[in-house]
Amino acid sequence: MGLAFISGPCVLENEALVMQMAEFFNENFKPYFSQLDFYFKGSFDKANRSSINSYRGPGIDQGLAWLAQVKERYGFKLVTDFHLPEQAEQVASVVDILQIPAFLCRQTDMIVAGAEAAKKYGRILNVKKGQFLSPEETGNIVEKSLNFLSKDQIFLTERGTSFGYNNLIVDMSSFSIMKSFGVKTIFDATHSVQRPGALGTATGGKRENVEVLSYAAIAAGADGLFLECHPEPEKALSDAATSLPLDRLLKLVPKALKLHEIVK
Repeated sequence: MGLAFISGPCVLENEALVMQMAEFFNENFKPYFSQLDFYFKGSFDKANRSSINSYRGPGIDQGLAWLAQVKERYGFKLVTDFHLPEQAEQVASVVDILQIPAFLCRQTDMIVAGAEAAKKYGRILNVKKGQFLSPEETGNIVEKSLNFLSKDQIFLTERGTSFGYNNLIVDMSSFSIMKSFGVKTIFDATHSVQRPGALGTATGGKRENVEVLSYAAIAAGADGLFLECHPEPEKALSDAATSLPLDRLLKLVPKALKLHEIVK
């Protein structure tokens, strides 16, 4: 398989945006599909928003219906996250990768539920490494998941480590450490440039660093990239400070593929 590439809006804002984004990938990524293991991503709920007044999403039923529509119309594989163990099976019935958010990566009930659902439907479980976790500790996540899944059904995602207040740092050695457990590793380029809570009631970020960290991660051995994007990032209802504009995403892809081929 080629470079894993997970991309789409942070949150599923509305049906029009979802289909607009899917059409964008269908029109512009055709030259790369033979080299990319592409997944369309969108969250039906953002359960860890800074403010109680922030938009969380359309909910599981509506969100999964929109994602299913994307798969039916374009044939894209899908990724979304779940936040409660009881959501795992419903999510697995639709998407190809079930994702456990970083703050929940230590929750055994989440891992077990996700792994059981992934096994039942032949899916992949992607667990984001918490900002508080060392790469060595992700071995415990893999061990829990292997009670149900094979190693090729488990992804680990690096999304930065807490470095003082309102800042994250990416340890590039984490990819080789996590890969040593025999699973694929993904770099979450847009969440890794966040400044959590830096805007008071919202998360800030350093969008200008997305590309350089993406290339560095591939050079360090990452098997894929996770990149949230939006046609108008400044108007995005979640992660407006870090979502990548579509023109920059298109410039990033061919460079990332060339670098991945060199590293291979």
